[in-house]
Amino acid sequence: MSRQVNVVALVKNNERYLFLFDDESRDEVLQTMGRFAANDDLSFSWYDAAVLTQKVQSLVPNDCETPSRTTGPHVSR
Repeated sequence: MSRQVNVVALVKNNERYLFLFDDESRDEVLQTMGRFAANDDLSFSWYDAAVLTQKVQSLVPNDCETPSRTTGPHVSR
């Protein structure tokens, strides 16, 4: 069985940002974009991250996400 690879890219000034990810790594690529936006050594801005986040979310909607993990047991009262 083959996996589908999604691609989003941004060319800004002399820098090129290319993000390759599958449906299961959607959250990881979004986190990477946030790290890039927070890095003052890159021209990748929070605006760039927001625009590409919308693109990623359109390629891999929320219903394709795996269930989130909890940090501890659930206690109901």
